[in-house]
Amino acid sequence: MLLLGASAPSFAASMDDLLRAYPDALAGFDGADLIWRDGTRMPVADGRPDKDMAEQLRNGSILDQLRLPYPVGAPVLPPQQDPGRVRNRAFFDKMYGDCRSGQVAPKLVPVVWLPNTWGHVVRITSVNGVDHALAAVSRELDALPAQDKRYLYPLGGTYACRSVADTGATSMHAWGAAIDINPAYSDYWLWRRDAPYVDRIPTEIVAVFERHGFIWGGRWAHYDTMHFEYRPELLGQRPTSE
Repeated sequence: MLLLGASAPSFAASMDDLLRAYPDALAGFDGADLIWRDGTRMPVADGRPDKDMAEQLRNGSILDQLRLPYPVGAPVLPPQQDPGRVRNRAFFDKMYGDCRSGQVAPKLVPVVWLPNTWGHVVRITSVNGVDHALAAVSRELDALPAQDKRYLYPLGGTYACRSVADTGATSMHAWGAAIDINPAYSDYWLWRRDAPYVDRIPTEIVAVFERHGFIWGGRWAHYDTMHFEYRPELLGQRPTSE
């Protein structure tokens, strides 16, 4: 359930979705604080429910992360909002570690990307079983027709300790929980500021990632069609990937 009163904005996902998505890390919610399994308490609201999207992208609360509905399984249309692009740094630093302090790299493990097609090793976090989820994605994508697999390699990358170009907020790549597929077939809003939305990624590829807990940057108004990040709370359940 959510905290806040009837006058508060509505939210697309609930605290139950968040708890269900990360059961190894999160123990509960008391109506104001998120309770981690190590006893840490973290307020989910920041007392600023009326922030515009630009401010949410830079300084989003935990509740802000749940505000917009992610259209899983919907037809790919020019998006109007950025569902999932808001990330609370304290939450994800607690979950995956702060890469600037060297806390993320020790948790990275190898995953072979497209073992029967490309066979290169990428490194992804082992926290929350993200490595297992990505390995399951890789196996399914490896069975797609050859014309689809050209979108999948060579990769744009996985782990990188960096910020998002336009907002300065921490990138999901910095927590080792994101992957960029082949940039040659991808479209990014910053590359095409004055052009309409463009997407060349087959829907079959998007569906595989979403089935295993990864949301797609092609569903953002600030679109990034090569980008996928592990955010199962926005998909309504913890995926089973083993």
